[in-house]
Amino acid sequence: MKRSKILSPKEAVCPALRRRWLLACGAQLGTLSLTAPIAGSLKAQAFWPDRPVKLVVPVGAGGAADTLSRNLSSGFSQLTNGQPLLVENRPGAGGTIAAAAVAREKPDGYTLFLADVGPNAVSHTLAKLPYNPHTAFTPIVHVANLPAVVLIRADLPYRNLSEFLEAARKQPGKFNFASAGLGNWTHLYMAYLNSLAGIEQVNVIYKSGAEMVLALLRGDADTAVITVSTSLGHVREGKIRPLAGIAARPMRQLPEVPPVAQTLPGFDVSVWHGIVGPAGMEPTLVLRVNEVFNRVLQVPAVRTAITESQAADIIGGTPQQFDGFLKEELRRWPEVVKRAGITPQ
Repeated sequence: MKRSKILSPKEAVCPALRRRWLLACGAQLGTLSLTAPIAGSLKAQAFWPDRPVKLVVPVGAGGAADTLSRNLSSGFSQLTNGQPLLVENRPGAGGTIAAAAVAREKPDGYTLFLADVGPNAVSHTLAKLPYNPHTAFTPIVHVANLPAVVLIRADLPYRNLSEFLEAARKQPGKFNFASAGLGNWTHLYMAYLNSLAGIEQVNVIYKSGAEMVLALLRGDADTAVITVSTSLGHVREGKIRPLAGIAARPMRQLPEVPPVAQTLPGFDVSVWHGIVGPAGMEPTLVLRVNEVFNRVLQVPAVRTAITESQAADIIGGTPQQFDGFLKEELRRWPEVVKRAGITPQ
């Protein structure tokens, strides 16, 4: 199906063209089909936000998701008459504590969630949750994809992924890996690698990517999958060693590091983050929130922070596009979890 043209944020600022922006998004909403007239959409735009907006982040301070949320916050008030985007860190249970809290909130646009693959696509396959990821949230916008790398503590002798996997196969259970919780992407992607490679590692849980890096530096953890932005400084100093990138394509910051797929064909994943709200948000409100965040992603300082400091790819787009992406993730990962034999620990 041919997609409607999505106007740039600059075009959308013009009142005459803003109506076209709303119509373009509305034509693609699909599951969020517009039943209200465009006048209702403009009314929704007029009142949101008229007070601070809370963005709940499912990990502790200092990691890549926390940094991304604060980068968004830095540009938010510039476009909302000074209303701030307040970041609330709620780590624990692989992100499901935070997700469940947001799912219970009013669908008024003032409590949002920084979604990722764990609480929004995988954790329901590993534990009974107080929410249904298929129905508990309103997709708003796909924010960014971040590169990540398989790391090993520097005092271990293995120089590449093949050497480590060979040693791990000979010594099942000897090595451990750091993660940010059961079902979190840091757990999922390493468990997926372990399954494809036929090795066993013990999962040791921390609150954030920053804590996982510290565990590698202290020697408390042997390996981990961590975003490039969180680990790059220590990698360049030689304090932790990169073994492979999780995506099939090369990493801009570490072009010399091969992908996991070079050793384990077919392994190709990404660290994605998006904005969702509680289920039941009015379609016109969804369009307004989507428009604001798309414009935030165009603020020069925000773009620089995300694309350069965090080495991420900005995505953006319509609610329908993010909804389709989430549906594909919900289809994909439970099958992978089952096939890989990943179970609660």
